Amino acid sequence: MKNIRTYNVVSTLPEDLRGLQTLANNLWWTWDAEAITIFERLDRTLWSAVYHNPVLMLAKIDYKQLQAARADKKFMESLKRVLNRLEKYMKEPAWYQRKHDGKGAPCYAYFSLEFGIHECLPIYSGGLGVLAGDHLKSASDLGVPLVGVGLIYRRGYFHQHLNADGWQQEFYPDNDFSAMPLTLVRDGGNKPVVISVDMPGRKVHAQIWKVQVGRVPLYLLDSNLESNAPADREITATLYGGDHDMRMRQEILLGIGGVRALQALGVRPSVCHMNEGHSAFLGLERIRMMMKEQGVSFAEAREAISAGTAFTTHTPVPAGIDVFHADMVEHYFHAFRGELGLDRHDFLALGRHNPHDHHEGFNMAVLCIHLSAKRNGVSQLHGSVSRKMWNRLWPEVPTQEVPIEAITNGVHTLTWLSREIGVLLDTYMGDAWRKDPTDHAAWQAIGKVPDAELWKAHQFRREKLVTYARLRLRQQLARRAAPAAELAAADEALDPNILTIGFARRFATYKRATLLLRDPERLKRIVNNPERPVQIIIAGKAHPHDGPGKELMRQIVRFIRQPEFAKRIIFIEDYDVNVARYMTKGCDVWLNNPRRPLEASGTSGMKAAVNGVLNVSILDGWWCEADCGKAENGWAIGNGEEHADPGYQDDVEGRALYDLLEKEIVPAFYERDKHQLPSRWIARMKNSIRTLSPVFSTDRMLQQYADECYVPLGQRYEKLTANRLETTRHLLERKRHIAAHWNRIQLAALQTGNTDTFSIFSEMPVAVTLRLDGLGPEQVTVQACFGPLGPDGKLAHISHVPMKLEQSYPDGAHRYAGTIPCQETGRHGFTIRVLPHHPDLGNPFDTGLVFWG
Repeated sequence: MKNIRTYNVVSTLPEDLRGLQTLANNLWWTWDAEAITIFERLDRTLWSAVYHNPVLMLAKIDYKQLQAARADKKFMESLKRVLNRLEKYMKEPAWYQRKHDGKGAPCYAYFSLEFGIHECLPIYSGGLGVLAGDHLKSASDLGVPLVGVGLIYRRGYFHQHLNADGWQQEFYPDNDFSAMPLTLVRDGGNKPVVISVDMPGRKVHAQIWKVQVGRVPLYLLDSNLESNAPADREITATLYGGDHDMRMRQEILLGIGGVRALQALGVRPSVCHMNEGHSAFLGLERIRMMMKEQGVSFAEAREAISAGTAFTTHTPVPAGIDVFHADMVEHYFHAFRGELGLDRHDFLALGRHNPHDHHEGFNMAVLCIHLSAKRNGVSQLHGSVSRKMWNRLWPEVPTQEVPIEAITNGVHTLTWLSREIGVLLDTYMGDAWRKDPTDHAAWQAIGKVPDAELWKAHQFRREKLVTYARLRLRQQLARRAAPAAELAAADEALDPNILTIGFARRFATYKRATLLLRDPERLKRIVNNPERPVQIIIAGKAHPHDGPGKELMRQIVRFIRQPEFAKRIIFIEDYDVNVARYMTKGCDVWLNNPRRPLEASGTSGMKAAVNGVLNVSILDGWWCEADCGKAENGWAIGNGEEHADPGYQDDVEGRALYDLLEKEIVPAFYERDKHQLPSRWIARMKNSIRTLSPVFSTDRMLQQYADECYVPLGQRYEKLTANRLETTRHLLERKRHIAAHWNRIQLAALQTGNTDTFSIFSEMPVAVTLRLDGLGPEQVTVQACFGPLGPDGKLAHISHVPMKLEQSYPDGAHRYAGTIPCQETGRHGFTIRVLPHHPDLGNPFDTGLVFWG
């Protein structure tokens, strides 16, 4: 059929139930327990059938159900209460307004290729997207003036089924945007707002969808328009689908198109935050726009735009970063670089470690680093790994001082905390923890919660998990047309009363999903112990192109089909946010055993911890910061060792995991006091909730981003862009002047006193005379760098103290003096370092100018 015109048919709710539509279209409801209950009470069966999508539910619900709801006084009172709470939430000032009010009306834009907010909006694959969703939720709670920018995928990420052999099968059902909690952005004439990006020989158009996440709007670009060629309509078809060429087009649309979408909406962010390197091209587009609007040079625009850009890296290995062939970059950016006034060499240099290596690819993380003023890893260990990884971009800077910081990830507490635990906290602790999830004092009150009630609530969650897991298992078997006997056996899988271990994550090989299976006979004894049995629930997806990850999954599925494991270990297919909620709330133990140091953060364990689920983990990612030994809030596998031989490391840590289970974890779970409660276990649960909840929260994370990135970067950006970039031009002139004279700096004299031996806690005097040759003393910072010496005669750890200008001489020499504190015994060394200085300079290391005496 031809010439079909589309139109929508929408349901009409009774006047007194119109608030349900308002509620359904603001994803604030996803972290308000009473709001969720409202949709459940309307029709539990339908709520489950539409997979918790309230927009689709309201489109399908029987009118009789609505009439019954209207007649239910308690339901209507609850609806009114929730709507009043939402209205108040949207209007009242929050943390950001209280702390940073009076600094203008800034806007910060957060770019991510995926957002995992809820299962009713399936545009995420895993941890990166769920973190992005939690980022928006906490930004909303805290009142941070943030907008999100991403892509919306017609088929999203794949749904997973396993065939009879255990091999992963991928399915991509189409999303129906009209039945999802989003709205198409329209202009004043009611036409969709459409932006375009340039591709070789054509333009690609995209319309904009808006998702309201509490106070925060999320804008998603959609290229599935008739005005685009069929291949370009596929840009927003599948998350992480296609080849390198498709990834390039997706990242152009996200970065360049995302900036243009904000411009079309009248949103001009002072700071753009790149969540991983996928959106790196946004920096180039902002530079291009500034050059065109302000009539400034590339160097001037780059200086100003970089000042208002932050980059968060999530990848601890180079192989996890997008790198494009130079010819592909030239193919897509030949015309664009012309607008920037750059030749091929200079443009490609922005994405290369070594600008002179013409065989090197174009690295998106390097581009992010070159175009940002703040960079951070997602745990303290990952920050350290990242500094080593990118050290060669700052060859004159010691690894520990490479300007990549760390802001440890967190999770959105109200999203991941079980309803049952939340009721207990409200009853015995008040609402201080709810008002401020980062308040350590509020969480200390967990001791007031009676052990018996906490254990009862947790047991209820375990029972819900087992019931849900059986249902999913039966559905999986039915999909494979399993025999009736297997279907019946699914109803007897697992036991709601025994120790339950959860392992759910992406099936990448470094996460070692099969570590627990290395000694089958020992595992059989553990899970089938007649007095102290153990069961394990496994879930996770492998990337569609990750053959080794799929093979691990197949090994597990085959392994657990052995009769000895059939009722004790199961695999839940199609891991998503909903499955994660059941598991992180209902397991007793959360297992994490990556090969250190390849786990950048690992937020699933944080979700478990807030529910009192005890983590058993390699000391990697966030768990290094949990202080589990002292706090007794979980267990560590090993002591953070790293072995050169992966096989040996797997053997050692596999045995350590078995030992922990047999000697500590299982006995602690089954030990009962006179009240038949596992008191030692409950004590650890409370320690987990008390010590980990306020720290590993996205509220704490957002406060750090606001205080350390958004606010200072925004202020510097506003300063550098004021008066048509007057400050920027002056800064660049100063930087050029300093660079032109830098290699002329000379150390004329160095004095350290009459001895090379000093008493502990004394100070060593140091004086240095420098010839700056054309530079004024106000243009440099002089430091004494010192520390203990390693076996190689180099400084093992560097500290530094400033040296003050003491005297300037007629011949252009300048004498600086200072003292080095002697805080520990042993063999030490020091040297003199000179860095460029200017009041408007960001990080001096980014100039590439360092003089070592």
